[in-house]
Amino acid sequence: MRFSVNGLNSPLISYWLFMSTSDLKVQSISVVTTTFNERENIEELIRRVRSALAGVPHEIIVVDDSSSDGTVEVARKLADMAVSKVREGQTKGLLHGMKLAKFSVIVTIDADLENSPELIPTLVQKLDEVDLAVASRTVIPRFSERFASKILGKRLGVSDFYSNFRAYKKKTLESLSVKGGETFGGEMLIRATKKGFKIGELKYESPPRRRTPRIGGNIRANLRISAATLKCLLIFLL
Repeated sequence: MRFSVNGLNSPLISYWLFMSTSDLKVQSISVVTTTFNERENIEELIRRVRSALAGVPHEIIVVDDSSSDGTVEVARKLADMAVSKVREGQTKGLLHGMKLAKFSVIVTIDADLENSPELIPTLVQKLDEVDLAVASRTVIPRFSERFASKILGKRLGVSDFYSNFRAYKKKTLESLSVKGGETFGGEMLIRATKKGFKIGELKYESPPRRRTPRIGGNIRANLRISAATLKCLLIFLL
């Protein structure tokens, strides 16, 4: 259940995405993102999500991890809901936002613009066939992410294990119990698989990674991801 979306700026793909939005079954969508010092990106993200879901009932929820740059103040002017909380990491931030969501479909997306909001309608359409859909990058930049995708993603039917650009049926999320701490969304895929939920995938070409990612530089990021992968392996095996 895979296909690729390349060259998002081509007229053919633009037309196809427009048709996908037009044909999207009218179902309400909650879009959840977490932020940490994303003031420079949050306005563009919200604008592009609104444009991608024009004509579709939706809400945008921003969960801010105690940013110091005023991200949450900007988000409160533009999002349907923006809350600030103690810094606890991406996983707990997403879970917090999901609990606040009021609609039957929940989309999670990174705030750094490395995920393409224009793909949300296509990703949500996959829920006609599956319980959880993952938008997977065709090129995964970090060794630690590639390793996790090869070891765990392959067993779960996804090629990008740590992609948090996903669409969930809310009822699927409500039946998952996530306890592993910061696993960058990996535990949710494992729990969903163990519960027998069907997972689908949409492949896409992501834009270049920014110089200062939220997770940290190369060494720190690879160490954190490797620790999360070890947790996920234990959860998968137990």
